[in-house]
Amino acid sequence: MSDPLKNLFRARFGAEPGNPVPVRADGSNRKIYRLSGAGATAIGVLNEDAKENRAFIEFSKHFRKEMLPVPEIYGESPSGTAYLEEDLGDTTLFQFLGKRRGPAGFPEDVVAAYREVVRWLPKIQIAAGRTLDYRWSYPRQGFDKQSMLWDLNYFKYYFLTLGGIPFHEERLEEDFAVFTDHLLGAERDFFLYRDFQSRNVMLKDGKPYFIDYQGGRRGALQYDVASLLYDAKADVPFDLRDELLALYIREAGKHATVDRAEFLKFFPGFALIRIMQAMGAYGLRGFHEKKPLFLQSIPYAIRNIEHILLTSNLPVEAPELMGVFKRLVGSSALRQFGAAKLRLTVRIQSFSYKHGMPRDDRGHGGGYVLDCRCLPNPGRLIEFKSSSGLDADVVAFLSKEEMVDRWARSAFSLVDQAVEDYGSRNFTDLFVAFGCTAGQHRSVYLAERLANHLRDQGVHVVVTHREKKNWPAQ
Repeated sequence: MSDPLKNLFRARFGAEPGNPVPVRADGSNRKIYRLSGAGATAIGVLNEDAKENRAFIEFSKHFRKEMLPVPEIYGESPSGTAYLEEDLGDTTLFQFLGKRRGPAGFPEDVVAAYREVVRWLPKIQIAAGRTLDYRWSYPRQGFDKQSMLWDLNYFKYYFLTLGGIPFHEERLEEDFAVFTDHLLGAERDFFLYRDFQSRNVMLKDGKPYFIDYQGGRRGALQYDVASLLYDAKADVPFDLRDELLALYIREAGKHATVDRAEFLKFFPGFALIRIMQAMGAYGLRGFHEKKPLFLQSIPYAIRNIEHILLTSNLPVEAPELMGVFKRLVGSSALRQFGAAKLRLTVRIQSFSYKHGMPRDDRGHGGGYVLDCRCLPNPGRLIEFKSSSGLDADVVAFLSKEEMVDRWARSAFSLVDQAVEDYGSRNFTDLFVAFGCTAGQHRSVYLAERLANHLRDQGVHVVVTHREKKNWPAQ
């Protein structure tokens, strides 16, 4: 089977290679080998899809001509089903990240690598994309409506169907049409790399090199940077995603006119279609082919969808698609695949019943609203009128009340049980609200007390006091 590769190696290096060593190809059907002999090494690829090979070879030649860091093509077989390329080593950006990631997140050298990768991306998409011959693109020359619908149906049949997620097929198809029409409104005259993610960036001598762009075609800028930032198991911190996206827009602006507002209008949609395409692959490889490695990415993909729904406004009406997303986000079973361990955030809020109940529109909507108006009220005493539950005098008053302490311990035991359960099921959000008459004393005190209680257990907590702007000035 590897004879064509050995022949290519002899022709290039004039030496006999040893036995080819298989290199893992993850989700690809290609067979990849490392060949070495007489001090030389190369990567050999066997792939019966000659048109896919041709796309990679021609794109590589063009990118090399444009001075981009991609592998040199050493040779190809007459049949087009085998080729030899430069050996860029074994370290992908994903592997580098995996070795360097710590409890505090991404260390500076990983952040620096991501920044460098982001700086290169517009050069590939815009500068090199201007003179690229798109006739070599395979299977489509553009990321057009047909390409998008292929991806969406891939998601529907391989992930939703095999994953047991209910949907109304006709309404979902109608939403797919609306969604793709929205995406087609973005400017699409650039090179779309198609699979721009951490496993397709090699690091050699500290510099990034790019591989696996054989699925590239003409398309919008947003897709590739979304692929990198929402790369599931890479799990890029959300604040770093924002920084890298801003860097990307600035860098892209050096090569083309990029309207930031227009770019961001389409970005969430391209992030979602990329996630859906990836989830189709997780379903095919994981549910259908029973490869557990792919199932491990599902909880990260679910959280990415949740984050986009919470932080972005998708300017299209697609109720069935949104319903599918909410069912995914609310699925305890999907969040527990693989060895993923996502961080739970407990959002604690104080509020006044006079201004209405708090609304929790996060993900699965889990949590508690606790009424503490039954407790002694410092607000009735003149000395506490201008104080709040953040102040020492109110804290001292409530802390000495046995009824308050008994109530708090009972309420906190409910929350502790939920925190343990939600954490074990990979949910990322739990909401707890304390309400009192004015949202100034009792609810504030209990919100802060619960926050300290949970922080002592190592739980990530975010506290807000909804009525703070209405408290009397001290």
